[in-house]
Amino acid sequence: MKSRRELLRQGMVIGSMLGAYRSMTPVRAAIDELPALPPVVIDSHTHFYDPSRPEGVPWPTPDDRILHRTVLPTDWEQVVEPLGVTGTVVVEASPWVEDTQWLLDLAERHALVATRQGIVAVIGNLPLGAPGCAALIDRFAADRRFRGIRVNGDALLAGLDDRAYRADLGRLTDHGLAIDVNHGAVFAAVDRLAPQFRPLRIVVDHLGGPVVAPPGPAETWTAGVERVAGHANVWMKVSAILESAVHASSAAGGRGEVPAAEAVVPWLDTAFARFGDGRLLFGSNWPVSDLAGSYADILGLVRGSVAARGEDAGKAFWAGAAANAYRWPEKG
Repeated sequence: MKSRRELLRQGMVIGSMLGAYRSMTPVRAAIDELPALPPVVIDSHTHFYDPSRPEGVPWPTPDDRILHRTVLPTDWEQVVEPLGVTGTVVVEASPWVEDTQWLLDLAERHALVATRQGIVAVIGNLPLGAPGCAALIDRFAADRRFRGIRVNGDALLAGLDDRAYRADLGRLTDHGLAIDVNHGAVFAAVDRLAPQFRPLRIVVDHLGGPVVAPPGPAETWTAGVERVAGHANVWMKVSAILESAVHASSAAGGRGEVPAAEAVVPWLDTAFARFGDGRLLFGSNWPVSDLAGSYADILGLVRGSVAARGEDAGKAFWAGAAANAYRWPEKG
């Protein structure tokens, strides 16, 4: 069975090329028509990597014409500076342990400049339950920019029945770190994890992976959101919504175009209704989002809905909720 990323690549080659172009050349007039953003905007989900390193990268693979390129903080800044986004939480997709260190080294060099926060936190990728993982958690937790790890939902659900895996989850909790849950049985895993590790801050990535398409949110997704939102130690990222909508359109035989903002409102309304104004985080999933459209497109899908909830809700969505979930230190 092909992965979601493979389907995106195959279904939207031309559209993704245009999306990548648009993300590098935002249209100022269109930006100015959107509701204003607060002074601090944190993108809670980006990826940085460099295929030109001697060892290369495990992802993206060379056959990916859109993503297989060097993607560094300066590239991201060039995209977001005209848009008003000021900082980011970078998430490590690579399973290579030392790539987490590579991101931390990037964060160290990427210092605060003027009103830009740069990399505020790193979410690593460590082999929970494997021999030596406890020492790795201790090692990386010593870096103040390391704020947690990302795990697959299926692996997490299976790991909850494994003593070594649970011990590593406890170690993350003891260090005050967070855990992102991405793909697989996200809702089932988080619903089991949250009450067993109440001090652990848990972030559901990419809205839990809904299919964003007519006629509206699936009942299974809505029920899953309601279950995990009932746990006070769970947050949710409004990320990858653009990719989901564009892919669903393409898969249904449509043109795979960026939808109007109104098309995603039912999913945003559902998330806000269950999580409230304080536990939803903005995330772009850039540069993976280039497969579907531009960074300006991402902002355009959500800014109106967020602005309608008022100033305090906006501050929480654009920065405050991420700060509460990851608790990164002040720069300095």
